[in-house]
Amino acid sequence: MMYENSLDFARQLDANDPLRSFRERFHSPRQAGKSLIYLCGNSLGLQPKTAREALERELDTWQNLGVEGWFHQAEATEQPWLSYHESCKADLAQIVGAEPSEVCPMNALTVNLHLLLASFYRPTEKRYKILTIKGDFPSDQYALETHVKHRGLNPADTIIEIAPRPNDRLIHVTDIQHALAEHADELALVWMSGLNYYTGQLYNMAAITETVRQHCRRGNGRSQWDIPVGFDLAHAIGNVPLQLHDWGVDFATWCSYKYLNGGPGAVSGVFVHEKHHDKNLPRLAGWWGYREDERFAMTPGFVPASGADGWQVSTPNILALALHRTSLRITAEAGMTALRQKSQRLTGFLAHILAPFTDIQLLTPDDPNQRGSQLSLLVRKDGKVLFQHLTAQGIIGDWREPDCIRLAPAPLYNSFEDVWRVGEALTQFFQTRKEGV
Repeated sequence: MMYENSLDFARQLDANDPLRSFRERFHSPRQAGKSLIYLCGNSLGLQPKTAREALERELDTWQNLGVEGWFHQAEATEQPWLSYHESCKADLAQIVGAEPSEVCPMNALTVNLHLLLASFYRPTEKRYKILTIKGDFPSDQYALETHVKHRGLNPADTIIEIAPRPNDRLIHVTDIQHALAEHADELALVWMSGLNYYTGQLYNMAAITETVRQHCRRGNGRSQWDIPVGFDLAHAIGNVPLQLHDWGVDFATWCSYKYLNGGPGAVSGVFVHEKHHDKNLPRLAGWWGYREDERFAMTPGFVPASGADGWQVSTPNILALALHRTSLRITAEAGMTALRQKSQRLTGFLAHILAPFTDIQLLTPDDPNQRGSQLSLLVRKDGKVLFQHLTAQGIIGDWREPDCIRLAPAPLYNSFEDVWRVGEALTQFFQTRKEGV
């Protein structure tokens, strides 16, 4: 698309936007009576207008039925709490490209990562190493480090980190493939983010997974189970199209408070490929993961529920699931194809707006196929001052030390005019600096 840096052009794009009505389904943050331009959905998505009603519905069930809410359906509710998580599965499956049996909303991301590592990280004397990327989100780094220590292994010897290239600070898929070729015979696991939280770089998960499979098929007794592949999808889910089942990804987990707009600290979720459902995998079990039809028999000996549900541990938070379900439905209704198309236009327009500002370097890849909704801006001089200026102009982004401003126009609720206003604020800032005011 050929972009023009003008307000009229932005408003024309908004007028022709097939998703423009979705903006009205969210509450827009306000300050001093004025709506803010919210470009921070990569950190916390906006509140759907249906969120309060969804919460009140379950509060009414609790008020009117008490404990019977687990087993009986209140007048205004769709199903008993006992099977509430099942009402999220169809939309989740659509969003991540999975079968409903392969997904389950539960817990928090890092809790789920530990649970999944217990099943999929199975080190042996010769193959015990984990391949990941350097500088991934700290929570993932801490989880790998402590999980490895818990196994009695040394993280420095066990965790192989692929570093970004110094010239562009990105990790190219060929770098990952070369590392896989080099370390395939000693790997027990590949784990990494699907989309980098800092740079906004989208990794080719399909190519990475297939490369692992190729090494597993080389012979010498290997099987496809030997090197499981897992992804942290915190910044990818609801942001970019995923086909976890078809790609052959073994497992994944995510949070739902970013592009899925599930609320602060919203419930996480897991994906476990169906090829692992009938395997007797080791796991850290809890009562809620027991097969549902016999759960209340209270018998010893863990028998997992079928599919991803068998990785549940604790009684689900129904109020959190209510928020999760109402937000999932909005994303599923819009559809990932349409969301992706608008997202690429929004970031393309934002990149066009940013191009004239020579003091700003775009860290995120230029190729729209290698990024999601986020653009990371490196500002070497007075970056924090610029960020504060944007905030003062009612533009809400995210600052990351030492010199990065992250802006993420979310296609569900951001407009092209929002993006144009960023350029207007930048022009004002740099013009003021030039004039020495």
